[in-house]
Amino acid sequence: MTVAQQLWIPGMHAAAAERRAGYAALRPMLASLLAGEHDLIANAANTAALLFASVPELNWLGFYFLKGGELVVGPFQGKPACVRIALGKGVCGTAAATRATMVVPDVHAFAGHIACDAASRSEIVIPLLRGDALLGVLDIDSPLPARFDEVDRAGLEELARVFLCSLEAN
Repeated sequence: MTVAQQLWIPGMHAAAAERRAGYAALRPMLASLLAGEHDLIANAANTAALLFASVPELNWLGFYFLKGGELVVGPFQGKPACVRIALGKGVCGTAAATRATMVVPDVHAFAGHIACDAASRSEIVIPLLRGDALLGVLDIDSPLPARFDEVDRAGLEELARVFLCSLEAN
C-alpha cells in the first residue's frame, strides 16, 4: 500500500475538523519520510511528491528557492512551471517579499498573477523561513476556485515547518 493510499486529506467541501485531522495525520508521515536526510533537493522532492499525492484537488505543487535575488523553480509535481520569478511579482514573489502566507481564492483577480498553468484558479503560497532568512516558497495551485482556506493554511504551514526542520543539519 502506498502512502497516498494510506492517507487522503478530505477535499475542500469536507468538514473542517475532518480536514484538520487529515493534515495532522500527514505530519508524522512527512517527518518519517524526511528523517535522517538533510539534503534540500532530496527533501523538497519527497515533500512535493507526498503532498501532491495526499492533498486532493491540486494541479501543481512545488518549491521555488531564493537564488541570486530571485525565486528559481525546485522540485515539483504537475505541468512544467515558470523557471524564475522576481521578488514582488506574482503570488510567489509577493509571498516571498512580504514573508507572509498568501491565500488567493481567484488567481485571475490577483493583479500581476503569473499563469504557468492556465487551469489554475486558486493558489496558496507559504514562505520558507529559517530564522530571518528567506529560503524560498512552497507554491500550491488548484483548478478549483477558492480551494484553500484557513484550515489549509494552518495545515500546510505546519507541513512546511516539518520540511524546514529536516534541513537543520545543513
